[in-house]
Amino acid sequence: MTVTLYGIPNCDSCRKARRWLDDAGIDHAFVDFRADPVNDSRLENWAAALGWETLLNKRGRTWRELPEEQKAAVDADEAVALMRAHPLLIKRPVLEHGTGVACGFSPARYASLLS
Repeated sequence: MTVTLYGIPNCDSCRKARRWLDDAGIDHAFVDFRADPVNDSRLENWAAALGWETLLNKRGRTWRELPEEQKAAVDADEAVALMRAHPLLIKRPVLEHGTGVACGFSPARYASLLS
């Protein structure tokens, strides 16, 4: 199974996920989406698979710094456009595994998905 983890190197959740994958002996690639932006089709596929509400990180500083009127008008298309323009709005990490995708990190969920 091909496993790719998308995120940023200094994110605590990404570091925990990478450590968990290493400790579990799961070969994986890591993509820093600030250095190597996620292409449009991949981002749209993630939003379709997970739901844009799940994929959009509303807990970070990038979201808080957006104008209130922009945040109030977010729908599926606007969310994808915002994540494209501001990659830090993507909830991290995003795990592509086989034909599936997940976001966020939970040891139990990773064990279930990758067993």
